Amino acid sequence: MAQKKIKLDILGLSSSQSQTGSFALVLGEAQGNRRLPIIIGMFEAQAIAIEIEKIVPNRPMTHDLFKSFASNFHFHVDEIVISDLKEGVFFAKIVCTDGLKKSEIDARPSDAIAVGLRFDAPIFTYENILAEAGIVLTDEEEEEEKPEAKSEAKVKVKKETSKKGDDYKSYSVDKLNELLKDAIDKEDYERAAKIRDELGKRN
Repeated sequence: MAQKKIKLDILGLSSSQSQTGSFALVLGEAQGNRRLPIIIGMFEAQAIAIEIEKIVPNRPMTHDLFKSFASNFHFHVDEIVISDLKEGVFFAKIVCTDGLKKSEIDARPSDAIAVGLRFDAPIFTYENILAEAGIVLTDEEEEEEKPEAKSEAKVKVKKETSKKGDDYKSYSVDKLNELLKDAIDKEDYERAAKIRDELGKRN
């Protein structure tokens, strides 16, 4: 009998407290209060963050290349499944189709999610994985988290990864647009995200 799949949403992305240079990607049960934190690398965190921010890099990153490659051969990613957990390590599958048959590609969860975001693919896991590795929020914690849930992925990755401490409040809109272009040209996506946030506040 097939296990029941549970839909997950991306709730947050922040520097890992336990591993320097790593990030904690927090997934949340769409119809519940359990959270699934997964430790991922800096490159994958950046790939997830810039897609959430909808920042277009000047040159395609690896996950953008995957999307272009798949699209050119008429493959579409249907869903991402966090499929297994062995000795504290998560495993994932990218479920894709060419319209006739479905295929499952093994991947690390960070890569699978970075790819899935580019295809607007939903993320799922199984009950046994949430039961083993999920963190249950109390009612108070859940209430505190709700107002920020949608923007947390953007906000936290910038706060934790930006070392420059730039404060863009004093810049004009024209200057901010100039800085945004410069940041994208230099492929400094954390800084670009921060500038874009400040521009968003002005509009």
